Amino acid sequence: MLKTYKITISGQVQGVGFRPFIYGLASEFSLTGTVSNNEEGVVVFITGLVKDMQHFYAEVLKCPPPVSLIKNSSISEIELMKYADFKIVPSQTKGQLNLPLTPDFAICNDCIDDIQDIENYRYNYPFTTCVNCGPRWAITQTFPFERHHTSIDKFKMCDSCKSEYTNPSDRRFHSQTNTCNTCGISLYLVNNKGTKVVLNPLEIFEKAAELLSKGNIIAIKNTSGYLLCCNAEDESAIQNLRSKKNRPNKPFAVLYPSLDFLQKEIALNKSQIKSLTSTKRPITIIPILNYNGNIALNSVAPQLKQLGVMLPYSGILQLLANKLSFPIIATSGNIHSAPIISKNEDAFEKLKYIADYFIQHNLQITHPQDDSVVKFSTKFSQEIMFRRSRGYAPNYFDAQINSTEKIMAMGAHLKSSIAFFPNQYLYISQYLGNLDNFDVYKRFTNTAQSFIQIFEQNPEVVLIDKHPLYQSSQYGKELSEKLNCKLIEVQHHKAHFTAILGEHNLFNKKVLGVVFDGTGYGEDSAIWGGEFFSYASNKIKRINHVDYFDWLLGDKMSKEPRISLLSLSNPEMATILAQKFTANELKTYQSIIKTNTLKTSSVGRLFDAVASLLNIADYNSYEGEAAILLENHVTDYELASCKSYLPNYEDSISAKSILKNIYADLINGISKENIIVNFLFTLASSILKTARNHHFTNIALSGGVFQNTTLIDMLIALAPKEKKLYFHKDLPPNDENISFGQIMYYLNIKK
Repeated sequence: MLKTYKITISGQVQGVGFRPFIYGLASEFSLTGTVSNNEEGVVVFITGLVKDMQHFYAEVLKCPPPVSLIKNSSISEIELMKYADFKIVPSQTKGQLNLPLTPDFAICNDCIDDIQDIENYRYNYPFTTCVNCGPRWAITQTFPFERHHTSIDKFKMCDSCKSEYTNPSDRRFHSQTNTCNTCGISLYLVNNKGTKVVLNPLEIFEKAAELLSKGNIIAIKNTSGYLLCCNAEDESAIQNLRSKKNRPNKPFAVLYPSLDFLQKEIALNKSQIKSLTSTKRPITIIPILNYNGNIALNSVAPQLKQLGVMLPYSGILQLLANKLSFPIIATSGNIHSAPIISKNEDAFEKLKYIADYFIQHNLQITHPQDDSVVKFSTKFSQEIMFRRSRGYAPNYFDAQINSTEKIMAMGAHLKSSIAFFPNQYLYISQYLGNLDNFDVYKRFTNTAQSFIQIFEQNPEVVLIDKHPLYQSSQYGKELSEKLNCKLIEVQHHKAHFTAILGEHNLFNKKVLGVVFDGTGYGEDSAIWGGEFFSYASNKIKRINHVDYFDWLLGDKMSKEPRISLLSLSNPEMATILAQKFTANELKTYQSIIKTNTLKTSSVGRLFDAVASLLNIADYNSYEGEAAILLENHVTDYELASCKSYLPNYEDSISAKSILKNIYADLINGISKENIIVNFLFTLASSILKTARNHHFTNIALSGGVFQNTTLIDMLIALAPKEKKLYFHKDLPPNDENISFGQIMYYLNIKK
């Protein structure tokens, strides 16, 4: 007996080949009906025998398309409907958008084969995609994900592409990003005067490889924004790029032509290989102990024993890689501190003094994104996200939210992101950057407006950081006034804590929160950054903090580690200070200390002070440089031989005592590496002793300091079996998680 069922499927199910998959499966089970996208996901109507439909539904849930992610599904019998066959029908939306957005996917192996096959009509076509790969969020204008809702719609499919698009047996069946050499996107190579260099598109990548081999810098418009590229083996070219980009020391990412090439030069473990070859394809930071290649290491990553590497993730990068016999620098295409550029005219105006040549195309990028960055700890392969952008944004899954309010969280200031909860799903923007820069601020406000436009929902609640001078907070106030909605301030470090609580759904437990970072406006008007919180029964209490020390000279303190050293120094260190400051500086700064009332508990500044004391860094040319260089001195260690610089610790963490004991070791000739290991051991053991003293089993850790993978490995190794450690897994521990934490705080903490 025939019956009809309605199946609804929600999650990451649009732009991932779900409808073609359903079509093929329905044909396999001899079912009739329709499948379409709607504002909530995918809806299927099927008519057939009950046992066939049940098997069909089980198979949908068991083996969905490779880049899809089913979050919810339902099946129910409805009134019998008769169909002649099974069809994919146009999307029909009856309400506002209520489904996850689709991130960008790295080019798949099938499409790589197509563009490398001289017999294939997509040979050498850099925008080759299928249902399993290609740009999604980067080109999205609105949803549901249909071609006419993207910037690729201006390219009308030719007969060959239409044939694929309508062929159920083709992997480009209903592929919304389908184009080819005949009907698709145009690529061209120009010099920085605007003159076309290569007229035949088939020769562009060969010419580009030749130009790179000769020391030129090329700005490449990729599918998510511009990259600045040069030969990673050419020290002169790299230094030229550093000089022109005003980036003296910050490490560059390196694009390797292939995994085989990379493995010949750098040893990789399974976690790193999985990351590098995933559909997200982030930059993965790899420790380098034994390097077998020709990269100009100290120019690429000055003073570091690690390298950020990635593999080609778009047709453009793959075709270029095919012509390369060397790795290349592939860094965000922007000027210093500005956001990644995506428009041709902006790139030419702002990068023509940096790049010698431009590879450009005529596809509009709606949502530019930097490359995401991850790192795995050496001993336990704990994954830590450093930047969450291409491949991850703008979805966030697994947050347990039970609210009918529309909430927008404006996040922090330096590593800004925006979180929006307009329906049943939570969305977190790509990394946006430092809001001190006007162009970053403009992109920040545009992103907020884009969310509002896509979801056709105004926020009813706007959440901001308590810091009154954060640009994100000021914009949030303006937005709340404009929309006449509720405005709530959330303390910075409590947002960090609730972010990690939210990631692991810990709101039903008793948890110790440890938040170590650089700065944050405290509830007592001090600068917090070394905080211990208790959480239980929807309440947060600050139970301890690193002992306060002087916060000096505003933002200058975070840029000059020597000032942190001065703040934490004692008279015994006078000789060292005299080497780092002029006599006039010392006189001026010490007089400021005498009258200073602004205090801090910042562990980030403690790292700076240690780095300066050990003569590793007195100035930061990029955020966190001193802390990165500090960790970089650690190659290996034995926990059994580590000692604490707080030997009599009970419940007080004195940064001054730590520094005093480090100085004693330094004078006694203890190596820098041993001192750094002992410093990290001191922090790790202090955290665990605090948990013991306050009777906590669960310990949740957040803040930029927990990007230090050596500290994380130590905590894992030192923690007794009965203690449970929670690290960020889907978000960076740095300020990118603040927007998410603000929403978690608002929904879960009793005020």
